[in-house]
Amino acid sequence: MLFEKREKKRISVTIFDQEYIVRSHEDGDYVKSLASHLDEKMREIKRKNQILSPYKVAVLAALNLTDELFKVQAEHEELIDLIEETKIR
Repeated sequence: MLFEKREKKRISVTIFDQEYIVRSHEDGDYVKSLASHLDEKMREIKRKNQILSPYKVAVLAALNLTDELFKVQAEHEELIDLIEETKIR
């Protein structure tokens, strides 16, 4: 199923008051939830600093989300290591 050819769907999302058409193999509701999460992050940053341009808000949101991703990936690796150690015992 992972390598199954699937048709890309066109999904309309709104992020920071801008509409985008996203082409994705993913479920439309999933893509919309991603867009909503990004929109929330951008609005949170804008509330804290009203003078930032939309471009800077987007870059800071991307940086914050990348930080979250890296932390979750590190946590995942630690858990995998713990599981492997437990198997060895």
